[in-house]
Amino acid sequence: MTEWVGRTAVEIAAAVREKRAEPRAVVAEHLERIARLDGRIGAFRTVRARAALAEADEVAARADRDRLPLAGVPVAVKDNLAVRGESTLVGSAATPVVPAGADHVTVARLRAAGAVVVGLTNVPELCVFGTTEGVHGTARNPWDTSRTAGGSSGGSAAAVAAGMVPIALGNDGMGSLRIPAANCGLVTVKPGHGVVPAGIGDGDWFGMSENGPLATTVADARLMLSVLAEAAVPEAGPAAESAAGPEAAEGPGASRIAVSVRSPLAGVRVSGPYVAAAREAAGALARAGWQVRRADPPYPLTLGVTSLAHWTAGTAVDARSLDPGLLTRRTRVHAALGRRFLDGVRGGTAREELRRRLEPFFAEYDVLLTPALARRSPRSAPWHERGWLRNVLANTNYSPLTPPWNLTGWPAMAVPLGTLPSGAPTAVQLVGLPGTEARLLRVAEQLEALRPWRRTAPLG
Repeated sequence: MTEWVGRTAVEIAAAVREKRAEPRAVVAEHLERIARLDGRIGAFRTVRARAALAEADEVAARADRDRLPLAGVPVAVKDNLAVRGESTLVGSAATPVVPAGADHVTVARLRAAGAVVVGLTNVPELCVFGTTEGVHGTARNPWDTSRTAGGSSGGSAAAVAAGMVPIALGNDGMGSLRIPAANCGLVTVKPGHGVVPAGIGDGDWFGMSENGPLATTVADARLMLSVLAEAAVPEAGPAAESAAGPEAAEGPGASRIAVSVRSPLAGVRVSGPYVAAAREAAGALARAGWQVRRADPPYPLTLGVTSLAHWTAGTAVDARSLDPGLLTRRTRVHAALGRRFLDGVRGGTAREELRRRLEPFFAEYDVLLTPALARRSPRSAPWHERGWLRNVLANTNYSPLTPPWNLTGWPAMAVPLGTLPSGAPTAVQLVGLPGTEARLLRVAEQLEALRPWRRTAPLG
């Protein structure tokens, strides 16, 4: 019987600050759960059991313990962000096994806030694909271990959904937070460009990649985002108005929400259960008093080509210093194709043209609500051993709704809504213009209240 596994980061941090719980006990409970369950889930590439317990003792001894926003909270970190003393392998046999001399800035901010890093989580090679498997392990969906957790932050999402940690750090260059969050029934925020420091790979995939939280509740996502951004994210309700301005208090009726179930990519269809989930969310918000209208953004027909060019070119940059003989076939092909696009991506105007095309839509609507996925995640399988085209088709067919918002650099969320007839989680995506993270969180909070979801998978 544990006391702190399954509790939120907000609850754990409050208890540690008030000395109702000791960081070592909290971390030890979560390490025990990792040891018991991760053989089935595959969330972690490495677990820092001894180091985490020592760092928990350091948190307990801190003079500012009573003021730490994440006091004693266990956190998992995606294995493409540096953790002091650990190698950053990015899911590949081609990356050097060299311990990092310093934490990535986001990891440093989590530690400064009192969080304890318990391990680094599995990713697909170079964080390219929307399924997580490779030479270092396979991350499975805790709700259905026959399915992938998604990617590329699949290990981080699986760790949270399995109750191994209350929150985890990931990042998103083409949907890599939102895809696994939607698969695993979690809340995530891909912040707008510049809100949270990036520093992911070599150039952040041309500025499209953003670091962000994975959590079981909107409150935990907001808390972790505020730590990562080193800025308070306004809470809902009138209490926040004096600190953050009138927008912080806006509620039903104040935001105009467009609901669209159309795939942004020509030729890709959103399946019935995910269409139904988006319509259910829209109906719940409308009944609660929000202004909700059916409207499709004017996605260009060329969006698929633009997405592919940037996706592959980002991989080409990340792979250029690595031995291609040590990369998997799908990664080699992806990078080789990307090299052909590099000049066009670097000097092109496709992203700015996309922003100009979509901005008038967001002048009329404050929030866009869509399905988060088009269909269930693929079976958990050795996708890294399969061909490039098969991987790309599998990824595109189940996750076409996320890439536009990396190309624009605008904030987007995945918010769980309940379960499909199969028992797997379903989710919606919320999108807004730059600077509207707080607004998206308020809409997500309303959905959380209207359609409460189970926090973690029923693993025992």
